[in-house]
Amino acid sequence: MAIVIKYLKELMFFVLLAILGLLTRLHFMHTKYSIGYMKNTEDKTLKMLTPDDVLSEGNGVILFEISERMNPPPLVLCSIESAARVYPERPVAFFMKGLPDIDSTDYQTQTRRKFPTLSPYKNIYFFPLRMDELYKDTPLLDWYKKINPKKEKYWINVGADGSRLASIWKYGGLYLDADVISMRPVPHENFLAAETLSYCSNSVFGLNRHRSFTWKCMEDFVKNYKGEVWGYQGPSLFTRVMKQWCVLPPFKNTEDVTCGNISYLNPERFYPIPWGAWKRYYDVWEELPSFNNSYSLHVWNYMNRNNEKTMVVGSNTLIENLFQQQCPTIYGALCKARHWMFYDWILT
Repeated sequence: MAIVIKYLKELMFFVLLAILGLLTRLHFMHTKYSIGYMKNTEDKTLKMLTPDDVLSEGNGVILFEISERMNPPPLVLCSIESAARVYPERPVAFFMKGLPDIDSTDYQTQTRRKFPTLSPYKNIYFFPLRMDELYKDTPLLDWYKKINPKKEKYWINVGADGSRLASIWKYGGLYLDADVISMRPVPHENFLAAETLSYCSNSVFGLNRHRSFTWKCMEDFVKNYKGEVWGYQGPSLFTRVMKQWCVLPPFKNTEDVTCGNISYLNPERFYPIPWGAWKRYYDVWEELPSFNNSYSLHVWNYMNRNNEKTMVVGSNTLIENLFQQQCPTIYGALCKARHWMFYDWILT
């Protein structure tokens, strides 16, 4: 009897060991599966990003390509790279009309391959521009549904004017035209910028989401729409609304002023070279300007819409020096392209 009891005790011990081992194995497999699932889910979330995900913190830098082109010129690429360098902790979102809809968890990786010179900057994101989605829940949606872009004289410009307002209303952050070269961070969260002493620009501005000024601009955009008048939906609109918003004191030297709780920045901050002198960017300067009073430079590419001037490697022009300093990756790619073009010419 004692032998039987001893045998049963040993059997129960081994059975308990087996059960414990099985439970441990099941727990390990469950944990491994859970961790793997969470990791896959996190990876999927990271890759299948939407503008809402990237710009949710309200600190994004936003640029647009309103046309269908998928080969932005060097100045546009330089604008994006310079923004990514100056604002490394902020997402730089480039919305392009020509991009297909997001249909893959690997969308950002696939799109970055189309722009290899920008791929080193992990804070750059590419998104398709869909105006009907962007204008949703804003005064601009009804206007957009009725408008016929083919009949608009300045559709690219008007579309860009509307899109920048809707995006800043929806996301907040910093808006930059794609011909603005960034040099140093703007130390203001809510600001507008003077283009001249009496004219407010809309090529660079920063506002928190859902600011009443932005909503007022969208209402004016629709109510007083004159798309056939150059700039009426852009800088003229900002100037009109600013005059309704506050009485601005005159600028003193390079000092800034305020409009309520919005900073109104001196023309020196972004427009030290005014639009009438835009060709100076393509001149060789005896002494390069320091632009110590500027945060970014608007290069006035609309004035150069016929491609009269270009950045030429080796020209020692002001624009070449800006490319070298502010968008070195793009500049390096242009140097290589020039080298291979010269090499091909020698061979032929």
